[in-house]
Amino acid sequence: MEDTRDLAERTPRSERKRSNSFGMFDGDETYSEESTSSSSSEESEDEVVPSIPASLPIIKNNGQVYTYPDGKAGMATCEMCGMVGVRDAFYSKTKRFCSVSCSRSYSSNSKKASILARLQGKPPTKKAKVLQKQPLMAKLAAYAQYQASQQNQAKSKAVDAAESFDWGPYICSNNTVGAPVSCFKHAPMGTCWGDIVEGVRIEVPNSDINLSSKVYWIAEIIKLAGFNALLRYEGFDNDSSKDFWSNLCVPEVHPVGWCASSGKPLVPPKSIQHKYSNWKVFLVKRLTGAKTLPPNFNDKVHENLQFPFKKLMRVEVVDKNYLCRTRVALVEQVIGGRLRLAYEESQDGSDDFWCHMYSPLIHNIGWSRSIGHRFKRSDTTRKTEGQMDAPAHLFQKVKDVDQNTDWFKDGMKLEAIDPLNLSAICVATVKKVLADGYLMIGVDGSEAVDGSDWFCYHSTSPSIFPVGFCEINNIELMPPRGYTKLPFKWFDYLRETGSSAAPVRLFNKEVPSHGFRIGMKLEAVDLMEPRLVCVATVTRIVHRLLRIHFDGWEDEYDQWVDCESPDLYPVGWCQLTGYQLQPPASQSNRDLTHCLPKQKKKAQQYKSQKKKRKIPVGRRPFSQAGRRRSSFSGDEEQSPPPYPTPGPTWPRPRTHLHQTHKSESLLRMKEEVDEFAFSQGTSDQESNGSGSYYIKQEP
Repeated sequence: MEDTRDLAERTPRSERKRSNSFGMFDGDETYSEESTSSSSSEESEDEVVPSIPASLPIIKNNGQVYTYPDGKAGMATCEMCGMVGVRDAFYSKTKRFCSVSCSRSYSSNSKKASILARLQGKPPTKKAKVLQKQPLMAKLAAYAQYQASQQNQAKSKAVDAAESFDWGPYICSNNTVGAPVSCFKHAPMGTCWGDIVEGVRIEVPNSDINLSSKVYWIAEIIKLAGFNALLRYEGFDNDSSKDFWSNLCVPEVHPVGWCASSGKPLVPPKSIQHKYSNWKVFLVKRLTGAKTLPPNFNDKVHENLQFPFKKLMRVEVVDKNYLCRTRVALVEQVIGGRLRLAYEESQDGSDDFWCHMYSPLIHNIGWSRSIGHRFKRSDTTRKTEGQMDAPAHLFQKVKDVDQNTDWFKDGMKLEAIDPLNLSAICVATVKKVLADGYLMIGVDGSEAVDGSDWFCYHSTSPSIFPVGFCEINNIELMPPRGYTKLPFKWFDYLRETGSSAAPVRLFNKEVPSHGFRIGMKLEAVDLMEPRLVCVATVTRIVHRLLRIHFDGWEDEYDQWVDCESPDLYPVGWCQLTGYQLQPPASQSNRDLTHCLPKQKKKAQQYKSQKKKRKIPVGRRPFSQAGRRRSSFSGDEEQSPPPYPTPGPTWPRPRTHLHQTHKSESLLRMKEEVDEFAFSQGTSDQESNGSGSYYIKQEP
């Protein structure tokens, strides 16, 4: 234990008189409140005082202890700053001050007042008045206001159920596991989580103790679920009665040795104080060879919670009403790397859009012009004070591609995830080839004449697939709307439309070893209402493609998401970043929507045959975000503006030239399709698969 001895040698002499190398107090093996209290403010500088609840009222007066109308005593007011709080949490035995600084300030002001009195020839007073006393009625009124606020909070608990969702009991009751933090490279600590596994020891606040001041004890990680861990205090052995869940990235969690180096007390829990006569010997034996958090763990967490995007930065983002174009938007809010973007023409900022800073939907100013993407010009021609264009290096980079050789061509067929119905993979067509490897894609059978519902994917996007992908991997392929020859067969469809399939070699063949497993819990963005982050489960894995199910909702609202999507987060991400987590929807909440009055629908461009999502009260806003093809905001698409028709669409009209070469086209198409015999890859389709690709070319 040379390391622990070194820590003890580096501890100040005053601290070594009362604590050992683990932070435990010498002498008796228990810790009493008298050992940390002092009769004067100067003698209690190292006392750890719990923070005063922010919800208590502040009264600027010379405080005393009062009995309030409800008959409860124990409230005190700081004689220096007027902060009202629980008397036991106040500083020193007299409980006159809320902190050391207030005690010193009061003492300093008292001395100044006494000296001034002597200079003026007045007899010195016992106590100098620092603050003007207020009538008792003012205190009573403030306390009554505090009680009213507490009652209002109790009434709003049903509405704010999302804020009180506790992952711990949910994971234990369902006997599930959370996806590891290392699966989320874009999340805080995703790349530096390291060897934090079960069995690691940490120092955490001791809640099993009857003390007013904060003390600590060592706990062991029993189970991990994302950022959250099930902890058990050392000394409980196989007793799980006091197990508790905690987020490992909160400031109250520290590596073993932090208490010794910081002069904080280590006190065993009250329930097991009788088990051992010498707790120091117990800790030395138990912690020898054990793992703990890195010494700079808290610093790394703080660094990972700093994000480069700042408020009022200007970006180009997809228009949530017309996916075929982009618009300029301003960063209004940054939470955990997620951006709330307000479109530049929005007067009050209510026309907004949520996405992650690594989302493929946002770009630097000038991106649309550089690749030939459709762009909506803003009426605002001049930047206001504080606005600046977000630097290009802040955005996610795409892989360079060579478009000079055989490349995608207009009219080629493929399979693609429908961005307006993320539970479906649809028959799609390359509508326009842009620069830098970008493609405009349209879902067959649902295209607007002017192309206003096209969407942009990069050629390396994991959301587009070669013809036959769904059939090989046993995924239902959504046929074109109105197509009657079912079951859908690609060969027949290509022949009927006179089109060709995009070559397999042009698609992204990379399948990372992502670490996800079926049944893992996580927090996922509802991409049909992207401001919501919900409790979710991985229900299927097809190589790098994940099927995300929102707990409490029907399967028809599932979404296909890439394993490296920035819209997936570990368990505990919302708690860490302060983002609101939507709890699982219950059947009773979903049924409440039947009692709601019907709302007037917006103009709908495409009539849907699918069910609309039922939105429970207090959980999700009123937006048709189910199977209906809707905008990213959740609203149904309105009639698009009059864009010029961008050229011929497929299938082309049957001209005389087309009829002449019909037989030759079909022959070439058949040879091309036969050239690629799709077969199952080396990795199982329901595993994460570290192989090169899931579709291989036969010799």
